Amino acid sequence: MKDITLFQPIYQERVWGGRGLQTHLGRSLPPGKLIGESWDISDRPEARSIIAGGDLKGLTLQQALEKHSDTLMGPDYPPGQPFPLLVKWLDCRQRLSLQVHPPAKATVSLGGESKTEYWYISVAEPEAKILVGLKKGVTRPQFEAALQKNTVESLVHQIPTSPGDSMFLQSGRLHAIDAGNLILEIQENSDTTYRVYDWDRPGLDGKPRQLHIEESLQCIDWSDFEPEAIHTEPGNKEQILASCPSFRIRKFNLKPGQGILKLCRREQARLIHVVTGCLREAETGGLLKKGDNALLPYEKTIFLEAVEDTVALLTDNFYLA
Repeated sequence: MKDITLFQPIYQERVWGGRGLQTHLGRSLPPGKLIGESWDISDRPEARSIIAGGDLKGLTLQQALEKHSDTLMGPDYPPGQPFPLLVKWLDCRQRLSLQVHPPAKATVSLGGESKTEYWYISVAEPEAKILVGLKKGVTRPQFEAALQKNTVESLVHQIPTSPGDSMFLQSGRLHAIDAGNLILEIQENSDTTYRVYDWDRPGLDGKPRQLHIEESLQCIDWSDFEPEAIHTEPGNKEQILASCPSFRIRKFNLKPGQGILKLCRREQARLIHVVTGCLREAETGGLLKKGDNALLPYEKTIFLEAVEDTVALLTDNFYLA
């Protein structure tokens, strides 16, 4: 098995998508389609990642975990247990729906799965923004009345975006992504989303998309006022961007010939995400280029060195062996 496990991307057509993954990441996209999402690491029943190279080439992530969970995740990882995280690229050419993911307590009555997620802004066009949380003092009755009047946008907190900014979204946080953002999303392995408002926009089939207003109202955190984006400084070599029970995410600014990440074997499995630049695996010479998301197995010691100025994220603590 090669030290680094890459997967074939699974492209998802979305009404708000475009061709930005081709423009900005050099991806080869299905022709004539609005691609909004690339699921780069997924162990969902409806979309299972396939390993792109090495000894396990052609296996799904599920099959690899059934047969090689000790090597990939650690000796105590239950064989066949779904991979804990889902990693996507989002190309937002139009505004996404205003939505919320259920907190754990809401799933008892509503079903579905809770989902905490993290956004890293890779590209932000002028005037791009995200909508996250409520404006200070907004109440549930005010919000419900605004839904009836189609004025809900005025109650949602809006944050201008710049490349390098990020946002942590715990379950229950109201959110939407505005047009002009290319975002790396790292989240719990869940796909339960409740749309509370969709800007009166038809779906790909020309019909209004389904809304989940009652479910959303039960899930929104009504005390979540005006959260702030996470900003980083280019000079910081390492910075923790997010840390929660489901994962930890760190950002590394690496210089060629100087930036080396040593990831020791038998500590834990990790994920590496190349936002800009290029990394080389020192032992094999294998390259990770801009846009790549890869699994670094538990059983391997890996040295990653920067080929050029590189920004990389490292996700860990999603399963501690």
